[in-house]
Amino acid sequence: MSYVPRLRAKYKAEVAPALQKEYGYTSPMQVPRITKISLNQGLGSAVGDKKVVENAVTEMSTIAGQKAVATVSRKDISNFKLRKGMPIGARVTLRGDRMYEFLDRLISVSLPRTRDFRGVKASGFDGNGNFTFGVKEQIIFPEIDIDKVTRIQGMDITVVTTANSDEEAKSLLTAFGFPFSDKK
Repeated sequence: MSYVPRLRAKYKAEVAPALQKEYGYTSPMQVPRITKISLNQGLGSAVGDKKVVENAVTEMSTIAGQKAVATVSRKDISNFKLRKGMPIGARVTLRGDRMYEFLDRLISVSLPRTRDFRGVKASGFDGNGNFTFGVKEQIIFPEIDIDKVTRIQGMDITVVTTANSDEEAKSLLTAFGFPFSDKK
């Protein structure tokens, strides 16, 4: 028997049937699901130091369990000493089993390790059922060795779903155990 991530099994067994019943979907294919999770790190300080991007790509790869890529600038901005094609960030997109594994680690281990954590604000929905939130420090992830971190960087995490509305997407993420705070 092959390995199935815990949250994927939970989705099939509990989450999908509950959402189908709650919203009255006629087909199981109508039930919203998570399609991908994108991690993005913008590094403004990378203009002066190329090592910043290399370190960020290494850390993002460690966190995601998949190789991250450096993002480059699309145009010249003289005020920021930025040239077209300069590396200024790092990103990685997770799908399938890796996505469920990352979400599981994020919900059960990483977010509770955040200082003064009271839940994630639910104001990050975009109107189309996708949810974006920021993490202020990459050291909340247990994969990162704090002694080797040269600078604390934040990142944006986007959870892309097939939900038609923010309400459906929030129900989906809540069913997975996503810790939303009460205030908007």
